[in-house]
Amino acid sequence: MNLKNLMMWGVIVLLVVGLFQLFQNPKNSIASDKMPFSEFLKNIDEGRVVQVEIKGNDIEGVLSDGTVFNTYAPNDPNLVEKLTSKGVSITASPIEDKMPSLLGILLSWFPMLLLIGVWIFFMRQMQGGRGGAMGFGKSKAKLLSEARGKVTFNDVAGIDEAKEEVEEIIEFLKDPRKFRKLGGKIPKGALLIGPPGTGKTLLARAIAGEANVPFFTISGSDFVEMFVGVGASRVRDMMDQGKKNAPCIIFIDEIDAVGRSRGAGLGGGNDEREQTLNQLLVEMDGFDTNEGVIIIAATNRPDVLDPALLRPGRFDRQVVVPNPDIIGREAILKVHIKKINIGPDVKLRTIARGTPGFSGADLANLCNESALLAARKNKRVVTMSDIEEAKDKVMMGAERRSMVMTEDDKKLTAYHEGGHAIVALNEQASDPIHKATIIPRGRALGVVWTLPERDKYSHTREYLEANISKAMGGRVAEELIFGHAKVTSGASSDIQMATRLAKDMVTKFGMSTELGPLSYGENEDEVFLGRSITRQQNMSEETAKKVDFEVKKIVDNGYQRAKKILSEKKEDLHKLAKALLVYETLSGEEIKDLIIKNIYPKRANNDDVKEAESSSALGSLGLKPKPAH
Repeated sequence: MNLKNLMMWGVIVLLVVGLFQLFQNPKNSIASDKMPFSEFLKNIDEGRVVQVEIKGNDIEGVLSDGTVFNTYAPNDPNLVEKLTSKGVSITASPIEDKMPSLLGILLSWFPMLLLIGVWIFFMRQMQGGRGGAMGFGKSKAKLLSEARGKVTFNDVAGIDEAKEEVEEIIEFLKDPRKFRKLGGKIPKGALLIGPPGTGKTLLARAIAGEANVPFFTISGSDFVEMFVGVGASRVRDMMDQGKKNAPCIIFIDEIDAVGRSRGAGLGGGNDEREQTLNQLLVEMDGFDTNEGVIIIAATNRPDVLDPALLRPGRFDRQVVVPNPDIIGREAILKVHIKKINIGPDVKLRTIARGTPGFSGADLANLCNESALLAARKNKRVVTMSDIEEAKDKVMMGAERRSMVMTEDDKKLTAYHEGGHAIVALNEQASDPIHKATIIPRGRALGVVWTLPERDKYSHTREYLEANISKAMGGRVAEELIFGHAKVTSGASSDIQMATRLAKDMVTKFGMSTELGPLSYGENEDEVFLGRSITRQQNMSEETAKKVDFEVKKIVDNGYQRAKKILSEKKEDLHKLAKALLVYETLSGEEIKDLIIKNIYPKRANNDDVKEAESSSALGSLGLKPKPAH
């Protein structure tokens, strides 16, 4: 692309120079003087003219003193005779009809060529298709070559069941007789479903690397165009390419861009998108069979896809690509950790246990961030501490140590986060505390981070109520220590989370004794005239009041539970808050040692801690140093 720009600028410079030379003043390039015809006749009579050259009516000559002149002569039949009588050397030649030079032709046609070039450029930009000016309906599907970043199943980990499903498709393409002799037919389509970052596109690239068949890749948004009918034409062209290269695989990424349900929303559907979807449905399973062409699509929104797209005969197989469990996370870490130099203290199982809910993309980002942090510290290898720091950065945001906070703000933040931590310690169903910090991270002034001991796939009522109580701990701590009038807006995200969780318990999980195990108020977001409209179904006004009452009752119960715990454990709250003011960050084990065993952490080479230990800041807490081993 840079070479093209350089060549274009070179041509423009040449044309500008040529125009300058062409239109510069011709008088400056003529060394001879213009002589009046009367003076020319006088010089002839006086014998001063030595030589002349006649070209039509133009005469150029030389005087006896060497002066070069030119003049224009009218049709004078006696001129030649007069020159001859004076002994003037005469040269005559016809008017030359010179052919224009190549540069002259280019310069004369330059404005027209420029207009044509600009028109072609804008037409190509508007059409967005391949094949030049007539490439409206051409497919944008690209044939993926093995030489460019080949990915195999060895590079895909943590989704073994999904790999087995697509491995069967590849095996069918390699040896269809194995399945056909039992009456099995090749599936026409496979839909990869899963949250973002779980490896759907990576799995598709691995299919391309493993299969010895042509592999075409295209995005769902490539079908949608400003001209009605172009998307359908591209679908036809894509299937024609597939038939010519059959057996082959066509991968459509983010198919929800074109496969959304028809007729949904106010004001009718999009004609272009619906025509494209209709053509895709017909091409996949219509009168014309596409033998040997398998379509694999990926989406994280299967709920918005058209039912006709999901029926058997089109996407016959739906492959779920979920977030990995602890074994899958360890396998994914093994794949990504090969690219960085790690120290002997790095334990992949420990990292996998401490990252529940992480997707494959999150784990890849974790490994990359740890390598960047180690390089920033000029380390030769990545250690476990770098990975832990990277994990904190990924999950809680980067530290904002440059943020200026007053002592009152720090104290309030310490008690707020201490309230969360004390409630979490005393709620039996709560997840264990992983870390607490009053260092601002991301958009939060402080964070208490709890991690489950294992992967959880469902949640009990007591676990949800414990989380609501834990969320209320920060606000309750502010009220107990600073008074009702001194509470801040820092608990807004906690209140929002608790309210949303309580509402889900009532309307989705059926955990309300008053309303029973029913689903209420399924919200449907619709867009009309550029404005999002939320419509509640299946709920009367009276039921909505009951829902609000039940939600408030659950949140109030969590608030009262947190208030009871912190009122009984007020000394522990003071102890933890003051320790957070000294150390700023405490791990879950350090918090347990501080609260249960009355031992605060001994951190070497920390001047701030030594200064705090020598002062009365910790002496008033009744803490004793941790014994050295």
